[in-house]
Amino acid sequence: MIYITGDTHGDYDDFQYRLRSLPVGSGDTVIVCGDFGFVWEEPQEGELLSKLAEMPFSIAFVDGNHENFDLLEMYPVVSWNGGNAHRIAGNIFHLMRGQCFTIEGKIFFTFGGAYSVDKAFRAEGRGWWHQEIPDSEDYRTARQTLESCGYAVDYVLTHTVPQSVIHCLGLVPDAHDAELTGYLEWLYETLSFRMWYAGHFHVNRLVREKVQILYDEVAAI
Repeated sequence: MIYITGDTHGDYDDFQYRLRSLPVGSGDTVIVCGDFGFVWEEPQEGELLSKLAEMPFSIAFVDGNHENFDLLEMYPVVSWNGGNAHRIAGNIFHLMRGQCFTIEGKIFFTFGGAYSVDKAFRAEGRGWWHQEIPDSEDYRTARQTLESCGYAVDYVLTHTVPQSVIHCLGLVPDAHDAELTGYLEWLYETLSFRMWYAGHFHVNRLVREKVQILYDEVAAI
């Protein structure tokens, strides 16, 4: 089985609580839609990541905006289920942007990142990183990946969402996020997909029938 949830922000107890009533076991995959947060600082890596690494299932995540990107980029890049990922531990993978992964026969397209609206209260390189916003290389990689699969996937995994979905939430898209959310809007209209999963907004809500925004709920595939 594949289980998908929203932002975990490095909270081990919360992560465990979300899975408490689910039959998650060996061979399963738990996916976090950004703001994973467990790769944040060295002491925490040694303690909490070691606990996650003992779990019998795979843990995968797209990056959000609240990630330590400098640390993430220090991990080795490996091929995992057909796409490039940073291997954090034997069972923990950061799903890089613009990749397709085939998990249990289903194709997942990944494109993490988002703008930190709270960066005024955070120090660059300590609380936020410029890599939170995709760059031209990320978009180029995504184009090549999607061309190779004919712009048809089963599921999309992101952190933030298309602009029209933001409007459906009663919010106004942030101008700093315009390139990314505009690109996601184009993907929404262009891609053939079954369901789109995202996090970021700390709500559990189905929008426009095909976009599932998750926070502390878990969707099962």
